[in-house]
Amino acid sequence: MCRNIRVLHNFEPPATEDEVHAAAVQYVRKVSGATRPSAANQEAFDAAVEAVAEATRVLLESLVTHAPPRDREIEAAKAKERSAARFGPR
Repeated sequence: MCRNIRVLHNFEPPATEDEVHAAAVQYVRKVSGATRPSAANQEAFDAAVEAVAEATRVLLESLVTHAPPRDREIEAAKAKERSAARFGPR
């Protein structure tokens, strides 16, 4: 499940709200052990996602780096190369 959580720090442009929310959903899914909560747990699941997303936003705004910002397209190409090397071309 957590393979979908991506590095969000030090990109130009910065991480979007959708990316932060998607990472929070993946984290809460992993911790709860449920990809889709029951109706009885939906409210707690949603509250946890919002709390994790807010903590992620605070973290990303607080981090400092001296490295140049990464390019999303270059990082995606690198990930695709690693995947092809590991699993073979598709």
